[in-house]
Amino acid sequence: MDQLFRKSIVTIVLIFFANRVSIAAGANGTFPALFSFGDSILDTGNNNNLQTLSKCNFPPYGMDFEGGKATGRFCDGKIPSDLIASGLGIKDTLPAYLDGNLKTEDLPTGVCFASGGSGNDDTTARIQGVLTLSAQLGLFKEYIGKLRTSVGQQRADEIISNSLYLISSGNNDIAITYQSRRLEPFPLYADQLVGWASNFLKSLYELGARRVWVLSTLPLGCLPGARSAGGGPLRACEPLTNLNAQSFNSKLSSAVNSMKTTLPNSDIRFVDVYTPLLNIIQNPSSSGFVNVALGCCATGTVELGVLCNRFSQTCGNPSTSVFWDAGHPTQKAYELVVSSILQSNNA
Repeated sequence: MDQLFRKSIVTIVLIFFANRVSIAAGANGTFPALFSFGDSILDTGNNNNLQTLSKCNFPPYGMDFEGGKATGRFCDGKIPSDLIASGLGIKDTLPAYLDGNLKTEDLPTGVCFASGGSGNDDTTARIQGVLTLSAQLGLFKEYIGKLRTSVGQQRADEIISNSLYLISSGNNDIAITYQSRRLEPFPLYADQLVGWASNFLKSLYELGARRVWVLSTLPLGCLPGARSAGGGPLRACEPLTNLNAQSFNSKLSSAVNSMKTTLPNSDIRFVDVYTPLLNIIQNPSSSGFVNVALGCCATGTVELGVLCNRFSQTCGNPSTSVFWDAGHPTQKAYELVVSSILQSNNA
């Protein structure tokens, strides 16, 4: 009887520690949860609940998503928040924190705080009536409180410190805000953007984040909208916007690398999205694409958000197009970029 009792105690202890390990590591053995911040590259539907025109919770958006449902993702299907979550074995899709259908059981494996149209510059978000990075940070603080109530403070703190954080910001600052005002030379504005991005990173760190992937911008001059504005009759990539994106990305990469030495126990990485997407754009046929200069929705020249709507015709098969609308890649293009990201980060 005593031997049976001892075996039972040992079994209980082993189960307890196994659960502790799974909390810290997650089903993938690496990250228990994923959190995303920033702009439409990562927004899985937060803008649905905001008073803004920067929305896409209507057809034909989502035509290749599960059930053909428009969820507020600026894409025909899944976006990097989802693809990285599934690629890491965390969950198939990353829910938006402001989704009214968000369940308590969704909290421990992560949520999305990103808001399409946002940027490092608060002006960028305010122009479009979306969440600034500081507002997203406020929602994250609220989330931490809910998580602690749900699973207890110790488990919640383990989840927060062991999870992966994604940030995509800078795209709208460069492509929209700077293009519309150009009040200072771009290098000065880029320095400001990097300063704001660094402050946001430090704030995340202070709240417990330790492992962060900071995404570069897209090759912004190659977006269909940029080609329409400055690519000429051949719809070439607009060179100045790409140069500005490269300049910002270089400065951001340097800042991220320097922060590794100033924030103890952190693993903050600059993740290059620009290069793998540009490679696809420059060699589309090698990845099965036939349309690179136009979006799949409507004319493909300028339409995105409310201009890409239920009355718009589509190209029929988005998987043959690099871009879904005038400013965002298709799920197929995202899949290739995310595959490259995961490989380069040994994830």
